[in-house]
Amino acid sequence: MNLRRPFLLAVSSVCACAMLCAASVAVAATSAAAASSVDDPGPAYGPELQGFSYPAPVERFEFTSQAVPLQMAYIDVKPAHGNGRTVVLLQGKNFCSATWDATIRRLSNAGYRVIAPDQIGFCKSSKPEHYQYSFQQLARNTHALLQSLGVSDVTVVGHSTGGMLAIRYALMYPRETQQLVLVNPIGLEDWKAKGVPSLSVEQWYQRELKTTADGIRRYEQATYYAGQWRADYDPSVQMLAGMYRGPGKQVVAWNSALLYDMIYTQPVVYELGQLSMPTLLLIGQKDTTAVGKDAAPPEVRATLGHYPELGRAAAKAIPHATLVEFADLGHAPQMQDPDAFHKALLDGLAAVPTNR
Repeated sequence: MNLRRPFLLAVSSVCACAMLCAASVAVAATSAAAASSVDDPGPAYGPELQGFSYPAPVERFEFTSQAVPLQMAYIDVKPAHGNGRTVVLLQGKNFCSATWDATIRRLSNAGYRVIAPDQIGFCKSSKPEHYQYSFQQLARNTHALLQSLGVSDVTVVGHSTGGMLAIRYALMYPRETQQLVLVNPIGLEDWKAKGVPSLSVEQWYQRELKTTADGIRRYEQATYYAGQWRADYDPSVQMLAGMYRGPGKQVVAWNSALLYDMIYTQPVVYELGQLSMPTLLLIGQKDTTAVGKDAAPPEVRATLGHYPELGRAAAKAIPHATLVEFADLGHAPQMQDPDAFHKALLDGLAAVPTNR
């Protein structure tokens, strides 16, 4: 399918001014692609992460949403000796379901069925050229997937942006959410209300076109891992950067821009008190993630992403919350210290009876 012409038309149709016409997008995309090939060597993947292998077989849920035929990629791992419970893992903005590899194995070995989807717009799932993203829509898509699998009562685990989605899912489907687990979720503060300036979709798009492995690595090292870096973090960096080296980088960047706009404009923090199910908060204390922080003035930036405070405030706001803090870990505790993380996760899951 040739995405170039309809994609450029999609961009120009939503632009509020003439500055981002089709010609300028084409020039920017071409120059960015040329720079990327020189300055960012590495594997190139398709827009649906074609060429990157997942740790388990990838299945496809085909459905229509907003009059667009879509496919959601997902992993469904059934345990050898099941305990009757199903865990749904929701990935973060800069992660894919493949990055849950160790968690999937630990949960499966403990008897849990594990379903890990890539949301629409992410990783191996569809990147539509026209789509109104909302956390409600992504929650409905996830619910439709689970219905197609005959699954109705789940523990929902959300990491990073997946935490915002997990909260929205639990608010929309409380009777079908047995337990909620939030792993360093973003959205525990309202960045817009705190003074982070709004970026247009076109501005996000131009930023995303400049994505490189080195840029991802620098950002994650400073924000996710408190200045530290290990070689085992690199596969996830290359997974993401590879889509920006490939032939579909424009549509990948466009969907990413729409998703950032969704994240910024749809806070969930004001509704934490409405969560009725047992909620486990697993919070790495070294995390400093805040969407749009680099665009904020210094005095605003200094107030953002304080996860020790955010986690405790969330635990106080959520009626049935248990907070576990990891003093030396950052945004992705499941990757930094898998043993400590999975012990806390499994202990927290076991504390909730199978039948509520």
